[in-house]
Amino acid sequence: MFKQTVIVFISLVPNSLHSPFCFSFFLGTYNVNGQPPKESLSPWLSHTPNPPDMYCVGFQELDLSKEAFFFNDTPKEMEWTKAVTEALHPDAKYALVKLVRLVGIMLIFYVKKEHAEFISDVEAETVGTGIMGRMGNKGAVAIRFRFHNSDICVVNSHLACYVFVILWIGDLNYRISDLDADNVKELISKKEFETLHSYDQLKRQIDEEAVFVGFVEGEIDFQPTYKYDTGSDLWDTSEKCRVPAWCDRILWRGKNIKQQHYQSHMALKTSDHKPVSSLLVAGIKRINTEAYKKTFEEIVRNIDKMENECIPSVTLAKQEFHFKDVKYMQHQAATLSLFNDGQVPCQFEFIQKPNESTYCKPWLTANPPKGFIAQGGSVEIELEVFVNRSTAPDLNSGKEQIEDILVLHLERGKDYFIPVTGNYLPSCYGTSIHSLCHMREPIQDMPQETLRKLVSAPMCRAGAVSLKCLFSVQGCLHKTQHNIFQQPGLRSEFADIRDCLDTGMPDSLPGSNHSVAEALLLFLDALPEPVVPFSFYQQCLESCSNASQCEKTISMLPQCHQNVFNYLAAFLRELLKNSAVNRLDVNILATIFASLLLRSPTKQDLAEKRKTQEFFQHFLTQGST
Repeated sequence: MFKQTVIVFISLVPNSLHSPFCFSFFLGTYNVNGQPPKESLSPWLSHTPNPPDMYCVGFQELDLSKEAFFFNDTPKEMEWTKAVTEALHPDAKYALVKLVRLVGIMLIFYVKKEHAEFISDVEAETVGTGIMGRMGNKGAVAIRFRFHNSDICVVNSHLACYVFVILWIGDLNYRISDLDADNVKELISKKEFETLHSYDQLKRQIDEEAVFVGFVEGEIDFQPTYKYDTGSDLWDTSEKCRVPAWCDRILWRGKNIKQQHYQSHMALKTSDHKPVSSLLVAGIKRINTEAYKKTFEEIVRNIDKMENECIPSVTLAKQEFHFKDVKYMQHQAATLSLFNDGQVPCQFEFIQKPNESTYCKPWLTANPPKGFIAQGGSVEIELEVFVNRSTAPDLNSGKEQIEDILVLHLERGKDYFIPVTGNYLPSCYGTSIHSLCHMREPIQDMPQETLRKLVSAPMCRAGAVSLKCLFSVQGCLHKTQHNIFQQPGLRSEFADIRDCLDTGMPDSLPGSNHSVAEALLLFLDALPEPVVPFSFYQQCLESCSNASQCEKTISMLPQCHQNVFNYLAAFLRELLKNSAVNRLDVNILATIFASLLLRSPTKQDLAEKRKTQEFFQHFLTQGST
């Protein structure tokens, strides 16, 4: 169901101050289909005659269990890391530099011990692209590092198939098109891989420069690596009888790089995939210290002379910025153009104002916030406004406004003051349950002074809740479908749903059920005070094992919060009655909703997460009141 890619970027510094030395990089990718290591990985990792200088080994579907998906906790990380360590080339000693994992996507980086001292600036990053845009059932992990004077980045991605997307981490489809399974297998049996490769969708998109522009993939002269019957070399004999495909690929981008081999490893049979490896040899630049020092000193002298003669200055193409109709979780951006009209290069940076901890309000960012402009050069800075769950409450209530002043500072030069203003459209997202219960009209129809008064209005004592936005979202979900609350919706559809909730209630909300479901989760996540107020959190943990105590705790909540909790629990119990259609169960709903309804006022550990789920499960089982 998925594709895997290992991508390598190598940035070399091409000038006379450096001398080239060749180093080898072993790259490997393996989708293990949730299996533990059952066999030695040596046929894959130690098949080269000489030990490589570096190993970058990527895995996908390391663990397919619900525990790994929801808690990012799996014993298989240690099992597979141990298997890799034991299978590295026996003719060299290696040091583990970095391991990064996102659920089942893992990347491990080793280097020969004699090279370890030349590795620096090691950073790792993960990107989850699952539900709510951050769960890690799909996505990518990356490791970036500096080796001598070259920057290297390795990306290991696990992306869904048959999906058209915009961004590079999801805009790939590693299947073979326009041929049925019999035709594909016939070409494989004749080893006509070049002909078969012409039908590969990734090759076609690269040839059309639709994706991975500038990237290179070596010639494929091995049979497709997916899909096999586990434990064998037989093609898929299941009911689906999947068409063989080259799902597991290795690409690179950079100068002075040669590929010595690109192959699959049929000997390994743990998974329904076969692992793939590539050995790259790259020319890495090492600094000529004496020449570098001499050149550096000369440059410093020249810069000092220029700075003594001139003061840096820039021209701003625009002096102030206004963002119109800012909405919750909707990006708005404008470009600030700077032109260096002085006689010297200049360094710029946005600096903090007195008594402030950051250079701008939390809803505003400048990218880049600092940088360098050559003489006569220019730079474009993107000013971006984005209101999220942390900034929305004060903007909704009118305590804060879209108003700020950026201070642009030039090193050894003057400061420029740039006003940033805008008008924010209040949203039910980020508005408290207490305030929403007092509203009898859409939030954007209410005067700002009225919204400010609602914040300090007496606590709701009414028996019925007037959360029209909540009723509308849940009303659209009674016709359930497969993977509800487990598959992400579309960002464009969320924007339409948000606008409908904030401006008036239509007969039905736009978008798919998955988008409506995610809109509900985002609504609960954005509440300034969760459905179960923070002051009751510890009491919920202490009563989690006793159903009657749990119900007693909920009965003590403020009436508005109590009504919302009971309404949500009743709604989810109705969904569970259709579990044969929507494939939901108590554990899934408890895992998803407990973290939203019972948020910790501080950082929540794994034991607390499990207690919150146990607490909420009492209200999902049949017979709960």
